[in-house]
Amino acid sequence: MKRIVVAIDGPAGAGKSTIARRLADRLGFLYIDSGAMYRAVGLWALRRGVDLTDMHRLEQLAREARIELKPASSVVFLNGEDITEAIRTPEIAQAASKVSVVPGVRRAMVNEQRRIAAETSVVMEGRDIGTVVFPDAEVKVFLDADPPVRAARRLNELREKGAAVGEPETMLNDIRERDQRDRTRAEAPLMQAPDAVYLDTSAMTIEQVEEAILKLVRDRTSNGKERHS
Repeated sequence: MKRIVVAIDGPAGAGKSTIARRLADRLGFLYIDSGAMYRAVGLWALRRGVDLTDMHRLEQLAREARIELKPASSVVFLNGEDITEAIRTPEIAQAASKVSVVPGVRRAMVNEQRRIAAETSVVMEGRDIGTVVFPDAEVKVFLDADPPVRAARRLNELREKGAAVGEPETMLNDIRERDQRDRTRAEAPLMQAPDAVYLDTSAMTIEQVEEAILKLVRDRTSNGKERHS
């Protein structure tokens, strides 16, 4: 059976992770959170006291890191340690954004992502999945939403996890700064692939977004069948 790649790209707070997990579950595909992989490298770099501008050392860490993503869950392991919760803090998010611009780190992560997808059908999300990692993916989607909507979603996500939440204006500024950094970086900037379907999720529910992408999968593949438990 042909292996299928569903690539979901978009800016921070657009709902990529939530949608990717739900789609993988519905389709019975493996969910690969590319952002979690960069967060893992960022976490390890901070723990080791590595300067986030030391490109050579960061590349070494990325090549040495054993990052495992478990099927049917959002659990992330780094060198055998469960770091699922540790990587979901604003500090690690910022570290991941800086680490991910290092060419050597990106090469190491992309090689690992392609290896995984060569073995099974996957749903992947990130900033450059449809443009760089899998330019030949069968299904490509670019999820977007207005910055204030994305900032509000991120604040709600943090509240639900019991994390400390700052002012809405601060989060909105963070979102806009991250957008600028992601779109203007030299290595694999955030952009919509020419053949990706654009979805503005500002006024859509999670269920509506999920159904829209499932329809794309069904239309473009012969085995986009849902898994029913």
